[in-house]
Amino acid sequence: MSEPVITEPTGWINLPDVSEKLGVSISKVHQMIKDGDLLSVRRDGIRLVPEELIANDTVRQHLPGVLTVLRDAGYNDEEAFRWLYAADPEVGGSAAAALGTWQAREVKRRAQALGF
Repeated sequence: MSEPVITEPTGWINLPDVSEKLGVSISKVHQMIKDGDLLSVRRDGIRLVPEELIANDTVRQHLPGVLTVLRDAGYNDEEAFRWLYAADPEVGGSAAAALGTWQAREVKRRAQALGF
C-alpha cells in the first residue's frame, strides 16, 4: 500500500505567536498541546502549529475532539498531523482544511472510524 500524499499547511505559527493570537500565556499553549486541544509538530527543531488549526483567536471548534479520537486510536502528534494533512478530495483537500467548513463533522466521523 502506498503512503498517502501529504498536503502542506498554508503556513506555520510558532508557539509564542500562537500564545499572542489566542490571548493566553505560553504555558497555557503548552498545556493545550499536552491536553490534546491543539496540535504542534517539530520542524527544524522548532515546535510549530499549522495555521489552519487556529481560527481568529480560537482553536478550530472540532480540533480537540478529532485529536482525542486520533490519540485514542494510538496516533502520536506527528501521525495525527499526517492524517489531518493527507490529501482527501472528498472533504475538500485535507481533513485539516475541512475542520473550518461544514464538513468538520465528517472529519470527526472518519477519525472515529479509525478506532474500529
